Amino acid sequence: MEKRRIQIFDTTLRDGEQVPGCKLNTKEKVIIAKKLELLGVDVIEAGFPTSSPGDFQSVQEICKSVSNTIICALSRAVDKDIETAGLSLQSAKRPRIHTGIGTSNCHIRYKFNSTPEKIIERAIHAVKYAKKFVEDVEFYAEDAGRTENIFLAKVCENVIKYGATVINIPDTTGYCLPEEYGNKIRFLKENVKGIHKIILSTHCHNDLGLATANSLTGIMYGANQVECTINGIGERAGNTSLEEIVMIIKQNSHLNLFTNINTKLIASISNLVSECTGMKVQANKAIVGINAFSHSSGIHQDGIIKKRETYESINPKDVGIDKSSIILTARSGRSALAYRYKKLGYFLNQNALDLVYSIFLKYADKKKEITDMELKTILKKANLNKEKNNQVLHTNNTNSNNIRINVV
Repeated sequence: MEKRRIQIFDTTLRDGEQVPGCKLNTKEKVIIAKKLELLGVDVIEAGFPTSSPGDFQSVQEICKSVSNTIICALSRAVDKDIETAGLSLQSAKRPRIHTGIGTSNCHIRYKFNSTPEKIIERAIHAVKYAKKFVEDVEFYAEDAGRTENIFLAKVCENVIKYGATVINIPDTTGYCLPEEYGNKIRFLKENVKGIHKIILSTHCHNDLGLATANSLTGIMYGANQVECTINGIGERAGNTSLEEIVMIIKQNSHLNLFTNINTKLIASISNLVSECTGMKVQANKAIVGINAFSHSSGIHQDGIIKKRETYESINPKDVGIDKSSIILTARSGRSALAYRYKKLGYFLNQNALDLVYSIFLKYADKKKEITDMELKTILKKANLNKEKNNQVLHTNNTNSNNIRINVV
């Protein structure tokens, strides 16, 4: 069976930047956009041009700096928004306007004080007006997660009729369960006339920690584009994490899916986005957290040393990280201690290791982590090169970085 390509729509520079306290200037946005193109994303949502002169300028500069990737600008279903988005994209080689409107009962009644019929009229008008500026128009049905499927299908069918090339089905409040969201995508695939002509897209928020799961279920039920951000940053609890959805697809070949992402660049762009936005990556964040490939439990460390796959489903090199880390704590065992000493150039036989390990545990009980400097201090404490208890402990010096410790 031929694999199906999933397009990656990155909205780090738009939805991602909406995090309180996160502000990127034009220079930083251009740098990140260039890295996203190298990463292999299919679409970069460069900003919301009507929101500020600075955002308008950023979209313009990104259009001039990116050669092959689709550049997308967000707008509401408002003529002025759409016109501004179109103007900002004039230098783009492959421009896209992303326009739309809320479709849930909650949005229709309380946000717009409107009716379903008028919402459809506004949706149609927005798509028709956007087509005057670009050929590629993506329509978002905001709060689709809480929109009744029959009405959502009606909206989709109408915007397809008037030229939408992509339809985005956002779970705006992170409300849906994976099966519920997947069934919504399947319902649209089976009930919307012309749906086969367009790209169906997921855009899931992480309010309940289900953004990645919902996006995955969405593409398994027929969506061909995932909207996501580097490090999962975004409004409130964030968006679907690019690195998570991409690596899930890469590691699970039985899904018969693939992306064009060069996964070996993931760690570097994660660090870049974290540095530019000031948003630190939580230590236990999947794929890119500092602890994602770190091991402190003795049982895990022993397994990793013997064969990496025993406790890692992902090779760290696949995401641009050199190697796994063995972190020495009070939970570490002898094999991890010997491994770390070997990395420092010290080779301990069993008797020497037992002696050093007993001293190590006393240090480790007082500290969260034992450093390389402290490992050398522990060796001195053990007095391995002096006569002790009627045993002669000596070192075989081959060079300063390769010391074999024996007990005779």
